[in-house]
Amino acid sequence: MGFYKTLKDHPNIIGSVASVVCLIHCIATPFLFMASVHVTHEHHGHHHPWWWGTLDLLFLIISAIAVSWSVKNSSKTWIRYALWLSWASMTFILINEKIHLLHLIEELIYLPSVALIMFHLINRRYCRCDREDCCSS
Repeated sequence: MGFYKTLKDHPNIIGSVASVVCLIHCIATPFLFMASVHVTHEHHGHHHPWWWGTLDLLFLIISAIAVSWSVKNSSKTWIRYALWLSWASMTFILINEKIHLLHLIEELIYLPSVALIMFHLINRRYCRCDREDCCSS
């Protein structure tokens, strides 16, 4: 019940924190792989724990929940679209990274991560509904 209440009361904070952690994960990954290759002298590709890739899925799930709660309590229609568009962009980029559908630069993932952080913070500051009737369901 604690996490549910926290999510319900502070979805923008949880969404921002999840996006920051995701961004750190994305930035740190190449450096961790380079360090492991250097230490193990394996130059045949990236060797990482199986669970490392599942962190992407965890971030997407937490982010989707935070976005869905945030848009329920947002007074601005544009911010609702911006949050979902940012989340959808991040999802597409991560799925594309796994299945190699399109050749995209890896740094592209930073854009939706930063956008989610910004839009959650904007939503928290300027787009809050204090009355039940100002928000659309």
